Amino acid sequence: MDYIRITEDNIDGEHICCAMSGKQSLVKKEWLRQRFAEGLVFYRSRERGKCFIEYIPAEHAWVPIQAEGYLYINCLWVSGSMKGHGYSNDLLAECIRDAKAQGRKGLCTLSAQGRKREFLSDPKYLAHKGFTTADTSVCGIELLYLPLVPCAEPPKFKDCAKQPIVEESGFVLYYTDQCPFTYYRVPRVVEAAKAHHIPLKVIHVTSREQAQNVPSPVTTYVLFRNGKFLTQGIQSDKKFLKLAGVEAQ
Repeated sequence: MDYIRITEDNIDGEHICCAMSGKQSLVKKEWLRQRFAEGLVFYRSRERGKCFIEYIPAEHAWVPIQAEGYLYINCLWVSGSMKGHGYSNDLLAECIRDAKAQGRKGLCTLSAQGRKREFLSDPKYLAHKGFTTADTSVCGIELLYLPLVPCAEPPKFKDCAKQPIVEESGFVLYYTDQCPFTYYRVPRVVEAAKAHHIPLKVIHVTSREQAQNVPSPVTTYVLFRNGKFLTQGIQSDKKFLKLAGVEAQ
């Protein structure tokens, strides 16, 4: 398998694997474009399909963590016909090589206890590759890390991520443009909530500073209900209505 790095110079003409067509792709590409100067790397297979890794210096990551000196993996995704060929190993190896070249302490990323959750890294695969738990949120989401230098201090969650809670009643949704699926799904959830008179407050996170203080370990998409963390899985309108106890027509 051959791989290519997406940069400012080629992003307009290259696909970005996870993105849908049209505006969803453009929004995601613009988010990436603004991160390149901060050290973001998007590395994917030349063959079209979901086979890529996206990572960034943890100081610039859009998550509430304290991980100075680490690289943070936004997403490592290999799916469909790409699975089972060792491509995840290739992509992770490139990230490790880059981290060592930069003199980084190690890698870190988000996963979850016990099982693979939507839009989080696979805990079994990462454990196999040597990742261990650095910190855990009360909602079950973990900050995993792979140290690359001796005695590297583990990264950790900020307090707002360890105890994810909001004050508002009803549903509260935080999201960013980091994932193209939010562009497609969030407006449909908003429309469904309005149509069924379901209380929903939506916060569009548009800066790193804002993201690093979201009251959740996940910022790409997080849904609260009556103050409590509910899910980091991006909801369709039908799934949202089911969570709200409403039957979709």
